[in-house]
Amino acid sequence: MPESAPECEPEPWEYSLYIPNDPRAVTVSRRTLRLILTMHGLINLVDVAELLATELVSNAVRHTKGPAALRVRWSAGVLRIGAWDADPEPPEPPRPLERSAELEDGRGLALVRACADLWGWQPLSRRGNRGKYVWCELAT
Repeated sequence: MPESAPECEPEPWEYSLYIPNDPRAVTVSRRTLRLILTMHGLINLVDVAELLATELVSNAVRHTKGPAALRVRWSAGVLRIGAWDADPEPPEPPRPLERSAELEDGRGLALVRACADLWGWQPLSRRGNRGKYVWCELAT
């Protein structure tokens, strides 16, 4: 009986989508993410990834005045989704989900914390603009 070839880990990849400060950018980002994940065979992550990207990008667009970017990276079985914005101030700490369930605003990072395996933020400059990068990770 011939030995089967060991399964190879897919090559890492990364996409960046630069977006204007426009509420429509949230929908463009979400649909672009769905297409990326579908094309890479990660359809099982699409629903949660879309929710997380929506929260990160909408925070970047709603709470800043400058440009923003969505970054999606796959490596070693982990999907990292992040949003860069031009505001260097740290994000507000997430409220507990049970306290923010009735609010219209303020649930974003609480949802990210609840749905992602890991999340965080860091200062980051892009194209001469100071800002921050808020990210989260999902493992398969």
